[in-house]
Amino acid sequence: MTIAIDQDLVRRAVRRDPDATATLLAQVRPGLVRYCRARLGRVGGAYATADDVAQEVCLALLGALPKYRDQGRPFTAFVYGIAAHKVADAQRSAVRDAVVAPVEHVVERPDAAPGPEQQAVSTDLARRLCGLLGRLTETQREIVLLRVAVGLSAEEVGDVVGLSAAAVRVAQSRALARLRSIAGDELGEVSAA
Repeated sequence: MTIAIDQDLVRRAVRRDPDATATLLAQVRPGLVRYCRARLGRVGGAYATADDVAQEVCLALLGALPKYRDQGRPFTAFVYGIAAHKVADAQRSAVRDAVVAPVEHVVERPDAAPGPEQQAVSTDLARRLCGLLGRLTETQREIVLLRVAVGLSAEEVGDVVGLSAAAVRVAQSRALARLRSIAGDELGEVSAA
């Protein structure tokens, strides 16, 4: 699932080649969206905020590209470093701006969005998954999200979190085992271990 980023494409994008830049963004954007959705979850039953943050990451990446220098690390480490900062900014902003907005008027036509029951089920599932992930250490959570939700290789994740590929694999294995154990305890399910 990992998309290998061609270093020649990166070099051309750094030199502001518009075709290379467009191709590069098209390659990294799907993984960024998955990463932001996994880190930020659903706000109000939709992924709008996470998708907005993914877009902000793409814009920040465009601004940072001319300053990028290959230092022997995968380009994805550079990209997800930017993404981690933007997600943290969004999380701080969400806490700061958490207010209830009044509705000016009620719409008289049927809503095509999922009904209250489906929204409640989705919200509950997202809440439980966030709660489970919240029980992991920050590094374990980042590794699980980058490996499982985004699909990066252990080497790429290692460059993002500052660990060797082997240490990433061990940490991922321990994190998933912990999640299975916690899920079994909290959700009343039988652990696979």
